[in-house]
Amino acid sequence: MVAVNIMLNTINDVKKFVNIVSKYEFEVDLTSGRYVIDAKSIMGIFSLDLSKPIKLEAKSGEDSKFLEEIKPFII
Repeated sequence: MVAVNIMLNTINDVKKFVNIVSKYEFEVDLTSGRYVIDAKSIMGIFSLDLSKPIKLEAKSGEDSKFLEEIKPFII
């Protein structure tokens, strides 16, 4: 399992992030406060408080390609 904190500051960041995450078969969840949503759901992401860091949990092994692609969003 991979767990990192990310920030999605703009609408374009959210679009790019969802496009990247959607390419992968494994589950990716975002947690903000008490809410947990599917990271592949653009509507779900917009329901979160995007002004604060969001915890990302990917249910995969250490997939370096995945981490490299989401690197711009990791804080």
